[in-house]
Amino acid sequence: MKELFTVGELSKLFSMNIRTLRYYDQAGILKPEKTDSKTGYRYYSTRQFERLNTIKYLRALNMPIEKIAHFFDNKDTETMVDLLRGQQADICRKIADLQIISQKIDNRLTQIQDAVCSSMNRIEIRPMKKRAVLSLRREISRDTDLEYPIRELERLNELSPAMFLGKVGVSISAADLQLRKFDRFCEIFVFVEDEDRYEGKLDFLKEQDYLTIRFSGTHAKSDDSYNLLLDYMERENLRITGDSVEVTLIDSGLTNNQSEFVTELQIPFAREI
Repeated sequence: MKELFTVGELSKLFSMNIRTLRYYDQAGILKPEKTDSKTGYRYYSTRQFERLNTIKYLRALNMPIEKIAHFFDNKDTETMVDLLRGQQADICRKIADLQIISQKIDNRLTQIQDAVCSSMNRIEIRPMKKRAVLSLRREISRDTDLEYPIRELERLNELSPAMFLGKVGVSISAADLQLRKFDRFCEIFVFVEDEDRYEGKLDFLKEQDYLTIRFSGTHAKSDDSYNLLLDYMERENLRITGDSVEVTLIDSGLTNNQSEFVTELQIPFAREI
């Protein structure tokens, strides 16, 4: 009965790539039993089949090569049990991470679909629940590229870049709104969802009614929409009760077509008695 097999023969027997077997050789977990000194051919024996089966099993469990090598250096039942339990814990963590990613995708799809279906320049009164944000309070000219303060906000709070898509907002102060002065922001912030990870201290936009409007464009084209909201407030005897909330729902991060850009303005208010 044949006892020695070339790397090519072994690859066919185990339906494996020759490069993978050579990698296992280099990693030290499956060395050839014999190497011909004249030809350089490497041969594997039937005694190594069980070892290769174990490697294939552990790799199918996504076990790192380093851990497989550790098992063979300390081969016993207890080592295998520890190895499997550790891998199971790693997989559970990865599943939890994937569930977070899946929820983030769901949130973005819902937001994009809502933005795509927007009715532009329609004023609405919307009650808003308390919203968690991480914020950077400072004066920012509307002409400033917001990427720099966004990166500063990211750095200060150790945020993932994935948090920022469609979730960054800016505010115009209540005092500037009263003066109809729209050329500077008093704050930049990012909305925080339950699945987000961060290190900073949360702030909250309190639960209250907002007067809202959406328009086709970015922050730079907000003047007309702010004036529409403020004109409405004067007609309806409404009082500004805080800074605005201004969010680009669709911008250059999602599309190159500027006609698809959507920004929403929100102004908190109360009715005058």
